[in-house]
Amino acid sequence: MTTPSGAVTTMGGATTKTSDASATRGDARRRARSPGDTAKHGSKHVPRAHTDTLDRLFHAAIELFGEHGYAGTTVDEIVERAGVAKGTVYYHFHSKSELVSALLDDGLKRLAESFRSEIEGTPDGDAGLRALVHAELAYIQHYQAFSKLVMSEMWRADRDWRDSLRLLREQYVEVFAGVLRRGMVDGGFRADLDAQTAASTIFGMIATAALDWRVFDPQAALDDVERRLLPLVLGAVCAPA
Repeated sequence: MTTPSGAVTTMGGATTKTSDASATRGDARRRARSPGDTAKHGSKHVPRAHTDTLDRLFHAAIELFGEHGYAGTTVDEIVERAGVAKGTVYYHFHSKSELVSALLDDGLKRLAESFRSEIEGTPDGDAGLRALVHAELAYIQHYQAFSKLVMSEMWRADRDWRDSLRLLREQYVEVFAGVLRRGMVDGGFRADLDAQTAASTIFGMIATAALDWRVFDPQAALDDVERRLLPLVLGAVCAPA
């Protein structure tokens, strides 16, 4: 959420300053709603009257998972933080696991949609990849707590939502892979790239750099982080001059 002064409030509640360029560049297309801010959660079509309650549950769950981890968070703590009755959770979800599955489904689909919107109209692979670097940094800046949850759960093999998470991951990684293939065709990127492997690696590189930025250097502007990261990303894929 952007305040009148240009500060950005993350899902975890922290407020940071962005440059005018970051705040305006692709703004209308890029600002996907926060995970949970919708009348449709996961595969459930939810009556509008229940949307606010679900949003409060999702936001509370994200905050608590960020603070204590999934295993260290109870349903009682989620409903207390959300300010709703405990039965509300079980009205919508059979378990804490199902709540998290719906939350991840909603947020990661929105991430993939924001990536697709960001690259729309880009003239070549190079421009598309630059746009994706910016989009991923901006998403993690705005939705830091949710991003931390995704990163902590992505490589866990013992979760009920493992298969769903793998399918969702394929959606947003495929956007990167498509841009890389376009660059290979137009000659901007190396012809010997394995687009799928490179896409996964680049996404992970950006995510790690973004979370490192938010934790250890939160006062840095998004544009400065992007400027430092782009040579590493492009240098790994660009065709020799």
